[in-house]
Amino acid sequence: MIKVVGLVIGTALAGSALGVEEVKRAAPPEVMSAASLMQVAGGLLLVVGLIFLISWLLRRVNGINAGHGGKMKVLAGIALGPRDRLVLVQVGDKQILLGASPGRINCLHVFDDPVIEPGEPATGEFARKLQEMVHRGNLS
Repeated sequence: MIKVVGLVIGTALAGSALGVEEVKRAAPPEVMSAASLMQVAGGLLLVVGLIFLISWLLRRVNGINAGHGGKMKVLAGIALGPRDRLVLVQVGDKQILLGASPGRINCLHVFDDPVIEPGEPATGEFARKLQEMVHRGNLS
């Protein structure tokens, strides 16, 4: 054991005595150069731009009624709370009032006469007409 320790110490001393030079390492390259920052910023802007483009396209395409031939259409809706809504849907020539909450949709009333004409813009008109019908007793 003493011979091994002496051999290790002797080798270390001999190396320094013989003038073994240390290997100098090159400085690491600059990690955040201006070119790399521009490349990262450009990539980030490209990804954010694609996200906005896809969301815009989805909003535009969402209005197309391809799946049901245009026979169903949401005419209006009112938020009753943070998670509950009343929705008026046109299905063929009938209008259906639906109560929508998380995990459940209930048919509240089927109107024989249209409450809102399908061409009318969705405004506060639905709320006013619904209140009129509730007060008249047409909605059970």
